[in-house]
Amino acid sequence: MPEPRVALVTGANKGIGFEICRRLAGQGWKVLLTARGEEAGRDACEKLRAQGWDAVFHRLDVTDAEDVERVRACVEREIGRLDVLVNNAGVSPEQGKAATQVDMATVRAVMETNLFGPWRLSLAFIPLMKQTGGGRIIMVSSGKASFTKLAADYPAYRVSKAALNAFTVVLADELRGANIQVNAVTPGWVRTHLGGIHAPRSVAEGAEGTVWLATLEEAGPTGRFFRDREEFPW
Repeated sequence: MPEPRVALVTGANKGIGFEICRRLAGQGWKVLLTARGEEAGRDACEKLRAQGWDAVFHRLDVTDAEDVERVRACVEREIGRLDVLVNNAGVSPEQGKAATQVDMATVRAVMETNLFGPWRLSLAFIPLMKQTGGGRIIMVSSGKASFTKLAADYPAYRVSKAALNAFTVVLADELRGANIQVNAVTPGWVRTHLGGIHAPRSVAEGAEGTVWLATLEEAGPTGRFFRDREEFPW
């Protein structure tokens, strides 16, 4: 019997991240659910395990290099492979502020989580993916980062996700020939803690594009931006 595929999802104790874990675990994947908060993360993981699914919790702050290295070493030692990395963790603390109003400490904090976190995680797990024949890296981005939709609100969030999109293209190009597909996905405006209760899309709808990219059977696309299985403009 083949070993289950393995996915690590950041920021997965709730919302879209948890739904991605739930969907993949329900399809027989081994899911590594990560979150900054120990209690919330373990509680979320137990919900999956209560269904009989293969889920493991790792406490992970994507802005902490030591945390990232600890999780990487644990995955390599105890599992020996990672098929899919979902860089889902994200923050947007600047609601209602313009670029001329937001303080630089906030900008740096947003960039640490939304750009440098995925960059850090990707570099950590690419060697393991190469050793085991390839994998997929999925960046959970935002429609607000598209150059067709850039506007004055949420400046740090928009810029951080636009930079994440650029990193997606750069990394995908670098990894051509390594059988590691790198793509960005926008979940749309989703009813989560970040999106708010008035958002039109459900968590399940928001997770769909990421689950689709993770579970494509054939060699998947790379260096592209998607929403609902369709290409989205950069």
